[in-house]
Amino acid sequence: MTFTKYSKIACSVAMACALGACNPTAPVETTATGQQQIVTLPPQNTGMDQFISGLISKMTLEEKVGQLHLLSSDWDKTGPTLSVDYQQQIKAGKVGAVFNAYTANFTRELQKLAVEQTRLGIPLLFGYDVIHGHRTIFPISLGEAASWDLQSIQAGARVAATEASAEGIHWTFAPMVDISRDPRWGRISEGSGEDVYLSIEIAKARVHGFQGDDLTATDTVLACAKHYAAYGQAQAGRDYHSTDMSERELWETYLPPFKASVDAGVASFMTAFNDLNGVPATANNYLLQDILRQRWGFSGFVVTDYTSINELVPHGLAEDLPHAGQLALNAGVDMDMQGAVYSKHLPELLKAGKVSEAQIDKAVRRILEMKYKLGLFEDPYRYSDEQRQAEQVYKAEHLAAARDGARKSFVLLKNDNKVLPLSPTQSIALIGPLADSKADMIGSWSAAGDRSSKPVTLREALVARLGADTQIHYAKGAGYEFTDTDQSGFAEAIAAAKKADVILLAMGEKWDMTGEAASRVDLGFPGTQDALMQELKKLDKPMVLVLMSGRPMTINWADEHLDSILHTWYAGTQGGHAIADVLYGDYNPAGKLPVTFPRHVGQIPIYYNMKNTGRPYEPEGPEQKYRSRYLDSSNQPLYPFGYGLSYTSFAYSAVTLSSTQLKPEGEITASVTLTNTGDRAGEEVVQLYIQDKTASVTRPVRELKGFQKIMLGKGESKTVQFRIKATDLAFYNLGMDYVAEAGEFNLFIGNDSSTSNKAAFWLTDSVQLQSAMAITQPQSKGIQ
Repeated sequence: MTFTKYSKIACSVAMACALGACNPTAPVETTATGQQQIVTLPPQNTGMDQFISGLISKMTLEEKVGQLHLLSSDWDKTGPTLSVDYQQQIKAGKVGAVFNAYTANFTRELQKLAVEQTRLGIPLLFGYDVIHGHRTIFPISLGEAASWDLQSIQAGARVAATEASAEGIHWTFAPMVDISRDPRWGRISEGSGEDVYLSIEIAKARVHGFQGDDLTATDTVLACAKHYAAYGQAQAGRDYHSTDMSERELWETYLPPFKASVDAGVASFMTAFNDLNGVPATANNYLLQDILRQRWGFSGFVVTDYTSINELVPHGLAEDLPHAGQLALNAGVDMDMQGAVYSKHLPELLKAGKVSEAQIDKAVRRILEMKYKLGLFEDPYRYSDEQRQAEQVYKAEHLAAARDGARKSFVLLKNDNKVLPLSPTQSIALIGPLADSKADMIGSWSAAGDRSSKPVTLREALVARLGADTQIHYAKGAGYEFTDTDQSGFAEAIAAAKKADVILLAMGEKWDMTGEAASRVDLGFPGTQDALMQELKKLDKPMVLVLMSGRPMTINWADEHLDSILHTWYAGTQGGHAIADVLYGDYNPAGKLPVTFPRHVGQIPIYYNMKNTGRPYEPEGPEQKYRSRYLDSSNQPLYPFGYGLSYTSFAYSAVTLSSTQLKPEGEITASVTLTNTGDRAGEEVVQLYIQDKTASVTRPVRELKGFQKIMLGKGESKTVQFRIKATDLAFYNLGMDYVAEAGEFNLFIGNDSSTSNKAAFWLTDSVQLQSAMAITQPQSKGIQ
């Protein structure tokens, strides 16, 4: 048995071992006379429950409350307040978890404070916002979603977990599984877009990527599904704002990705900042107790977002901080992030009878269980491994995976006259504020990623790729701050463009214009970028836009006047190389939009699976004044959900069905033949949508129900099949029963959500499935 010598308690443990009672992770307590003694606990092989029960029985109230306290170190700042005395609080046994602390050395130093300088030596849990990479940064989450490549997305999370765990991190505050249909909201960049089905599949992939198959492996981290719930529908797209919706909308759109996370075994949940139908999520019994614990059977722990217990006061729900702590604990919040409400007020609330010790013990148990499952009681320093850190951080394989993930995320929005891919013989004018900016390449929430030296810019990648063979005339040209009005750089940009065969524009949003607290009312190009594009257009040369942003933007002028547009989001550490790979045709773009692009902010919210109206507008035909339409814009988006072009072309055959009659217990198969009709190999995301034509409540015009990513060589064909069951047709009826109703359905298979390639079938009989509104046997209870 390995014995770790914790400096202050080594002698006591060694003596216990000599007497045959050795448990190398047994807590040590100090008596009233100052002597230390081993706390008698069952050895770990007698089971987690018995071990933790014994530990809790030895804990004081202050020590229990300390386990519920999550505190930030001073290494990073992810919110408005910071703890300056966190090390003293750790030594006092008043902290159970620390975030914004990483590297093997630093986490070991902090862990020593908890293990060797507190009475019971309970190890800390280290958390961090590892969202789309740790050191090696992958594309932003919305960009990864655009790949529609679940294997690639899971691999990205796996690399992130490997690097983060090598630097002492046990727990990531990801994945964000919020559905969002409002690109004004900056945090749309952190999620998977607007669609429920796609978001469910990506949520499962990310949870599996972070947590792996075995939590005792040191290259795994606990995942955290956030923000629970409905945060992505903040009113007016303004961060932290109120959310109000029907039960049907909540259950059909916003809860499913969270339920999928539970079924995937996610270890923790994070509460949202918003109130939901009048009750802030952090004090919402309906969300945290009724749904999460009872109906879904979740047994992991729940953490707040940054100071959100404190914020129950300005929300107007709590009269003061003690009242806020009471509401949060009674609602089912286990851990208080940064607000220190629990640590300051739970003892007085317990004394006053407003919370119970049983509630506190339950929260403590959930946190200790995760520490146990990670093996921290066996070896508190197992994640703080300098050798593994040196081997894993920025590993060559990780950089290669990031480059590949980036290429897969790019969406070709336009390519008139086949301007792309470029030829190495063409001279280039590389223009724009994002062409040579390292900081902008990796986007927001880039964890411990080096923003100043590691990212490869587009300019650097082009120089490395083309060398002396191709002339690259570079000019920043335009500003991209909201306040920029200076056009003095235009002359240099125009001069550079006059020398080139092709104008390559790198434009979009500054990296900190997306993410938390980064909402926008105008989704056009900030600064002078639009004006510069319009001046360059006068040169009548081919123009390619490399668009970088964390959200859909309104780019109507660019779409109308430029030859090609490639959306690259924020592509990560290897982003420049990945963009060059696609611009020169080494990689054929295959990304598809996970979110609709509006023509104007006045269309927002705009999403593909809307419901129809009693007066739907038909764009073809005679004037239709008294219809659901705008006077000054088309109803249609600039680019629909699922849209994306390729350097090759694909043809779809008509949809064929194995039967037009679907029985409740049976299935039918829908098929198309996909043919690569272009002149190079390429991938196509074949998408399946279903429309319920008539139902007891109104249904969306169509809903994604399946997709397959298919690689075809030049001239190659393949039959693509989807199986449809009654469960694929289910929804919540007027009584909130989960049912599939008999009737006619349209089935669409094509290259995006606007496809007209369809066939009809009938569900022969109605069937009631598991009801969302009744307590049912859960499918999963999280990490076991």
